[in-house]
Amino acid sequence: MLRKLLGSLATFAVVFGLSNTALHSADKKVQHFQTSDRCMACHNSLVTPKGEDVSIGLSWRISMMANAGRDPYWMAGVRREITEHPESQKAIEDECTICHMPMMRYQAHTEGRMAEVFSHLPADMSKADDRLAADGVSCSLCHQITPDKLGTRESLVGGFVIDTSKPKGQKVVYGPYKIDEGHQTVMRTSSGGWKPTEGEHVRKSELCATCHTLITKALGPDGKEIGSLPEQMPYQEWFHSDYKETKSCQSCHMPAVEEKTAVTRVLGGAREGMSRHTFIGGNFFMQRVLGKYRIQLNVPAMPNEMENAADRTIKHLQSETAKVSIVSSEVRAGRLETEIAIENLSGHKFPTAYPSRRSWLHVTVKDRNGGVVFESGAIQPSGLIVGNDNDADPLKYEPHYTQITTPDQVQIYEGIMVDSAGKPTTGLLNAIRYEKDNRMLPKGFNKATADDEIAVKGSAAQDPNFQGGGDRINYSVALGSAQGPFQMEAELYFQPISFRWAENLKKYDSFEPKRFVGYYESMSSGSAAVIGKVTATR
Repeated sequence: MLRKLLGSLATFAVVFGLSNTALHSADKKVQHFQTSDRCMACHNSLVTPKGEDVSIGLSWRISMMANAGRDPYWMAGVRREITEHPESQKAIEDECTICHMPMMRYQAHTEGRMAEVFSHLPADMSKADDRLAADGVSCSLCHQITPDKLGTRESLVGGFVIDTSKPKGQKVVYGPYKIDEGHQTVMRTSSGGWKPTEGEHVRKSELCATCHTLITKALGPDGKEIGSLPEQMPYQEWFHSDYKETKSCQSCHMPAVEEKTAVTRVLGGAREGMSRHTFIGGNFFMQRVLGKYRIQLNVPAMPNEMENAADRTIKHLQSETAKVSIVSSEVRAGRLETEIAIENLSGHKFPTAYPSRRSWLHVTVKDRNGGVVFESGAIQPSGLIVGNDNDADPLKYEPHYTQITTPDQVQIYEGIMVDSAGKPTTGLLNAIRYEKDNRMLPKGFNKATADDEIAVKGSAAQDPNFQGGGDRINYSVALGSAQGPFQMEAELYFQPISFRWAENLKKYDSFEPKRFVGYYESMSSGSAAVIGKVTATR
């Protein structure tokens, strides 16, 4: 049985985009990571007693973590930064591989080298570093992270620790369960000598924080550091909320299987609380891009897998991130006065992390005949929001509102970065601070006591209705001669890659930005999704 299992690895290598040559190549240097194909023979074909497929490999390969090294928007962004800061190319490529090609980067650093991005693209699967780069955030990365320094400042921005001192045959991979001798033997044989070990830290948010906390260094014309930006801080936002005491990152993004289920198909006994390896987030748009252009991007998953993943991501956004409701609505003195509430259901800001993400209200009022009396926040097929100053002009942005009275005012929950001259920018290495950050706060988040890195920025900081748990905003609509009853509809939209963030890449005359702009424009009509909706008649 074991011989048959090991023989099947070649099949899984093909499934996961790795050639037999790559699988069996013997690199002379000490390799601290294995690619995912070495894990999939045992950790696929997992089905719950009720029939749900919870295969770890098939769940993971449609995630953004698995495809981090294939992300065309990331590649376009790296090329942009290099174009603007050519003297810092080596440092930029090394920094940008922290989260997207972490195994390749860590391996390079153990050998005294800085990591590179474009020398591994497209990946040559006969080369060990290329295989690690293509495998993104893979099994042997997360499961090798030790508990050392987790939760400390030093562990952030890719500062996780992996024990590289142990020789082959003694390397440890951590999981949430105690492992008996039989399973240890099978895994050590099939994985090339790695020892599975119980490690409770793999269930803790501090593990996720090592990569999902990013502080970006701003560069001047000469490549010198001129400031920094708390680019992504979901862990700190979570830590400053009520969720710190009730839910971990994994409980939402790797939801546990309710039934006892085998976590391996070899000698697999049922386990309590198996975590689904879906790593569900919010980037449905990129999942669809990866599916549509899978051949060009060397994506192993099939188009239907990526499309289904995008659909599940949208359902997750609709049920787990935010809820919109109408608190009150009445016609008074020729105006429709309505208060709309948005509740943040997530354990961090919404949107959170990469600052290209935004959420906004699309509000319409129609008269008794269905004629549009008022509309704010309509989206065009290009992904542009009508009335949004930033989409119309890259040097402007829409402020946070407490009341909206005209169609050209739009309530957009977003982070707006500015450079050293105070101008809005989508260049991460030009940005020194957020001029506006009114991304909705999680329950329990205290604006007054939040550290500057996660503080509310702009007029939302003084808005008494913008607090931990969400926001309330008034719409005061002039009705003119329109006749009621009036139908009001409020939709909450979410867009993973905002129009301006894609549009600003157009001026860069190089392959990666041009390719992504082409992808975006071909699919821009699906760049946003409605995640909440409510109606009222007055």
